[in-house]
Amino acid sequence: MAGAADQAQDMHTPTTLNKTLFQAFEWHTPGSHWTRLAKYLPQLADLGITSIWLPPGCKANSPQGNGYDCYDLWDLGEFDQKWTRPTKWGSKEELVRLISSAHALSVMVIWDAVLNHKTAGDAIEPCWAVEVDPTDRRLETTKPKEIEPWIHYNFPGRGDTYSSLKWHWQHFNGTDWDQRGQKHGIFKIINPPSPDDRIQLSRLRRSKDWALDVDDENGNGDYLMFSNIDYTNSEVREDVFRWGQWMVQDVGDGIDGFRLDAVQHYSQAFTLEWIERVRAAGRQRGKDVDVIGEFWQPDCRKLIAWVDFMEKQAMLFDVPLLTNFGQLKKVPHQSRWSRLRQPARPPFDMRLIFEGTLTQSRPDNAVTVVANHDTQPGQAMDTPIEPIFTIHAYALILLTARGTPCVFYGDLYGIGGPAPRGPSCAGKLPSLIMARKLYAYGKEHLTFPNSRTLALVRQGTHDRPDGCVVIMTIGERTTARLPVGGQEKAGSVWTDLLCNSPQEVKIDRQGYGEFTCPAEGCCVFVRKGAEGRDKFPPPCSINIYE
Repeated sequence: MAGAADQAQDMHTPTTLNKTLFQAFEWHTPGSHWTRLAKYLPQLADLGITSIWLPPGCKANSPQGNGYDCYDLWDLGEFDQKWTRPTKWGSKEELVRLISSAHALSVMVIWDAVLNHKTAGDAIEPCWAVEVDPTDRRLETTKPKEIEPWIHYNFPGRGDTYSSLKWHWQHFNGTDWDQRGQKHGIFKIINPPSPDDRIQLSRLRRSKDWALDVDDENGNGDYLMFSNIDYTNSEVREDVFRWGQWMVQDVGDGIDGFRLDAVQHYSQAFTLEWIERVRAAGRQRGKDVDVIGEFWQPDCRKLIAWVDFMEKQAMLFDVPLLTNFGQLKKVPHQSRWSRLRQPARPPFDMRLIFEGTLTQSRPDNAVTVVANHDTQPGQAMDTPIEPIFTIHAYALILLTARGTPCVFYGDLYGIGGPAPRGPSCAGKLPSLIMARKLYAYGKEHLTFPNSRTLALVRQGTHDRPDGCVVIMTIGERTTARLPVGGQEKAGSVWTDLLCNSPQEVKIDRQGYGEFTCPAEGCCVFVRKGAEGRDKFPPPCSINIYE
């Protein structure tokens, strides 16, 4: 009886609009971006974007800095510091207007938070340190010595506004430059020896070291770059807690969530407490704060462990799924003789596409991606997907019920820099985003007609009844007989909204249709008379810089 009651209630509960996150920048996006984004927000919202991930708009090392070279968390383009008042992305006033515009369109704002390090201190300051092996940061390669890094931050342009904390060596546990010795390296900052004991200080007697609850990359993953923040320091912890609460409550209407940069490189215990603090601040404003961690690791076991440590209050980007997408390769044509000399590498088995992924193990905590600013050509984690199969990857993450998809700015609008390119997916990404908004609802039926073909059926809901059929192959032309949701759809005609197949599919009396996908193709079939079908292809200006 309880099951029947729940089903009856579901039949009267409106289906929730699908969430779609948009990474609203690429590595080479030019400045004055807050104003540009505000202009194009209505178009993005019409497509089906429900959240925008903004770049780290805190004051950086230089006017051109993207923000990952963070100098001052509390300066959002408001104070004259580092040779500029606005950040590369714009002024605080422009940011506040952007947040207000987004909220007016029911679009959430996700802020890229760089909490691992600071750079470009205002003055040098002596402190004690040991150098460590870059490949194993647990191994000390020098005796303790006094160095002079640029590690004193007094924020002369901001003063005590918002925060009175001035940063000194005690607030860090690592840095990369000794001004006195004119030397680059990885210097682990330690407490100084007592005045009467200038001999080598035993590691066992030190109270300052790398964090232990971090990834084991390079022996200990605490240090990443620049001056590494020490979250055992109570002043640091409280300042960064307050900053997160301030962002949620007091920056304009308040942001709605965070993308945490490089979470494997700072304390998990601190991160959990920080998440709890900002989520509590959000509840005081009637909002549910989303937190997405960036843990760039293909081993899903590590991602699961991090998610579980955070008590499933945060999500992670599904790096293993992106790694699987990278395995989608065209099979080169081989002559009979070349096959004898060197057999072709076996093609990727599409039945394994979700194998070993966060989407498979923790779908509610997985953010699925095809590309981002770090994986685009020339960046640190360049992860190429064959261009012909980018549309396959996007169709899968956008139209499956699993995970929360993130669309990359560079795939929608193109990327600049030394390796420029135009929009991906042959310009059909807007259609996939809108298809998610209109049709990717209801129960999911996933099947594999053969090892190189995937078929996905969404059967619709009581108030979004149309659903969709996705069929893609990395091999030859394929036809599959697929159910579209029941006998009530018998006689309806379905067409491919991507226009990759000219076929019209008539559903038989059992609710099945024969759907065909061209070789190495991807098709999304929807009922010809489905609500919103006349909106395809949706208008989307790619000339965002004009």
